[in-house]
Amino acid sequence: MSQSIPTTGRILAVDWGELRIGLALSDESQVLATPLETLQRRQGKRFPMPRFLELSAIHSPVGIVVGLPLSLEGDEGESAGAAREVATIIERRTGLPLELWDERMSTARALGAIREQGGSTRGRKADVDSLAAAVLLQHFLDARRNKAERTESSE
Repeated sequence: MSQSIPTTGRILAVDWGELRIGLALSDESQVLATPLETLQRRQGKRFPMPRFLELSAIHSPVGIVVGLPLSLEGDEGESAGAAREVATIIERRTGLPLELWDERMSTARALGAIREQGGSTRGRKADVDSLAAAVLLQHFLDARRNKAERTESSE
């Protein structure tokens, strides 16, 4: 997690969960995040790396953002430790720059977005997870763009 993610090219986001891992992808200009897929993980089994690497090869991301599940107070618990472990493995296997990003409330925002549009989340857990990854990635993209704009305007 030493090198930073380039500012152009696709970014792949990972919303870590015990059973499901939501994935999202940005556009080349890093303006818009869209849900990609949800990977299933059988309980007690490892991260589904073969499918992840396959998707990575197909979409050729320039970097990866992994959601860090913090408590509402901002503390790290067991889930954050698991997300850090997965992030380390992903970074090692892909060789891509990786950043951890606070994912607090991404699932709640995804659920809210579905309900706002009159949809139901019943039987759509996989959709919710990939949408949560898109919410996480969109937040990352917006924050990074805002930071760059502030830096430019202060020069």
